[in-house]
Amino acid sequence: QVQLRESGGGLVQAGASLRLSCAASGGTFNRCAMGWFRQAPGKEREIVAAINRNGRNTYYADSVKGRFTISRDNDKKSVYLQMNNLESEDTAVYYCAADVNAILLTVPATANDYDYWGQGTQVTVSS
Repeated sequence: QVQLRESGGGLVQAGASLRLSCAASGGTFNRCAMGWFRQAPGKEREIVAAINRNGRNTYYADSVKGRFTISRDNDKKSVYLQMNNLESEDTAVYYCAADVNAILLTVPATANDYDYWGQGTQVTVSS
């Protein structure tokens, strides 16, 4: 059983930056691939970024490439999402997710790959 808790969301203006954090407890964190997803009102949940177990491989949605960076610290059992140059279209609830069955080099990119989810943190970008 893995528990995930996101933090760092908030209300910012377009062009600003935010850093989301996700702290994990339970399970073996360094055996989990991790992902960040988001869901805007009236839209389906979509992947934002993902990272493999040792942090060497990453995946980004086209909409955030060059603006967002995912990273992890296995010693701190945490994964991060640095979000720069935020746009109003980035407004959503952001969720952290863990894939406990990931192979070392795998970067899972679909919601069905993930086993555990956090409760989400709201990011609102005003234009």
